[in-house]
Amino acid sequence: MAWTWRYESRDGAPLDAGARDLPTGSFPTQSDAETWLGETWRELLDAGVEQVVLLEDGVEVYGPMSLFPPG
Repeated sequence: MAWTWRYESRDGAPLDAGARDLPTGSFPTQSDAETWLGETWRELLDAGVEQVVLLEDGVEVYGPMSLFPPG
C-alpha cells in the first residue's frame, strides 16, 4: 500500500506538485504520511498549498484538511 497526499487550493482544485516544486512521494503507512505532514505543513502552506487530502493507493481516505492554523 502507498499513502500519498494530494495538494489543493482552498476551493479544492488540485495543485500540480511538479510545477510548484512541491515534495512528492509515498509513505509505507498512514502514520508515516501523517507524521511527515505534521513536520512540513508550514512549508507547504508557504508554497501555496491550502489544504490536503490523504490517499491510499489513489483512493481518498480523508480530507480535505486545511493547512491554515485555527482562528
